[in-house]
Amino acid sequence: MAERLARALDLDAQSAGTHAVPGLEMPGHAETVLRERGADPEGFLSRRVVPSLLLAAPLVLTATRAERAHCVTMAPATAGKTFTLRQYARYAAAIPAGPLTLREIASVRGRLQPGKPVDDDLEDPFGGPIEQFRECAATIEGILRLLASRP
Repeated sequence: MAERLARALDLDAQSAGTHAVPGLEMPGHAETVLRERGADPEGFLSRRVVPSLLLAAPLVLTATRAERAHCVTMAPATAGKTFTLRQYARYAAAIPAGPLTLREIASVRGRLQPGKPVDDDLEDPFGGPIEQFRECAATIEGILRLLASRP
């Protein structure tokens, strides 16, 4: 959902899962929720994250700390540009208005106390009721709106 919500906000995004089974369509609840939010779910197929994708990305945002650790383990050179969505939003909120750079984010990362898992992890709604997908999408969209407002 994050990829398609980002694209709806004119943010360049690609998604890949740390444990994804390649080639699967997204769950029906995810499609419904994306349409409710004005995002286009058409044509989505899952793919697994690979080191080359991580290395090519200017920024890597994950849903959980475990996924972040997986990505950094897979491509150690990405450690400075890999965050959970919630972690990145917390760091961005601590920076005065203006464009965000990895240098500014890194300086905030060094000053703020580490978050608790509940502060940094986004709960996966997979297999749950549509309301869990709605809550997850609302959280993601709120974070992405913050990022879109801070080019």
